[in-house]
Amino acid sequence: MRPLFLLLSSFVVLHSSFAAEEGFTSLFNGRDLTGWDGDPKLWKVENGIVIGTNPAPEAMANNSFLIWRGGTVKDFELRATVRVIGDNNSGIQYRSRELKDVAPWVITGYQCDIHPAIEHTGMTYEERGRGIFGLNGKNVMLDPDGALWQLSEHEPVKVDVSQWNMYIIIAKGNRLHHFINGQPTSELIDHDATKRALEGLLAIQLHRGNPNRVEIKDLHLKVLPQANLVPFEAFKLAPAIKIEKPRTSRPQGTGPVVPARKP
Repeated sequence: MRPLFLLLSSFVVLHSSFAAEEGFTSLFNGRDLTGWDGDPKLWKVENGIVIGTNPAPEAMANNSFLIWRGGTVKDFELRATVRVIGDNNSGIQYRSRELKDVAPWVITGYQCDIHPAIEHTGMTYEERGRGIFGLNGKNVMLDPDGALWQLSEHEPVKVDVSQWNMYIIIAKGNRLHHFINGQPTSELIDHDATKRALEGLLAIQLHRGNPNRVEIKDLHLKVLPQANLVPFEAFKLAPAIKIEKPRTSRPQGTGPVVPARKP
């Protein structure tokens, strides 16, 4: 099985070069940040790669985001080849909104996490919102009251986020799927109609705190036909397990949080 797995993994990584043939559109022009909006002190393009850099714990008061200004996303498939250098994390925001009252380039909404801790990478999460839904290896559902249910689980996908990996997000109605290198990490079905989002902004996260650099060399979007919402009545909760919202002891990376220097 291992040769087949390696072949499939290689196919997923190389497959991005054929994205345009399948109805995907590249969201980066390879030269500059045209179509994107972020703090110019933090983001740049070098050798066709988008780079966001947090140089020190005191450099950023909040997580800062590079926001796509080409529109909003509803139902879609997104493929992004990303790596994070440094003991910290990043993420891909989608169906999100700005919090201009907090600071420029601050976002709240769904996120596919890119985290060096295996349980967090590829998880379903809501930045500045409801928090963690499904860790890597957990498929979950929020009921109409916002309670969390685990529907199934599988082996977590193990990757080194400091290496190039392809992150895939497929959003259809209230059903959200995350993958890394073609392997499923977490799925969320969101029945909480008062808090879920069916449309919003797309953005890339640069995390405050521990010094880190996020690099994106490929990002393609395919708009999908609008899907029907998965009805809550379709689920029988008996086989599901009601769980508490997961928490984390590793809010940035896998090591200690580096303190900011006092001015």
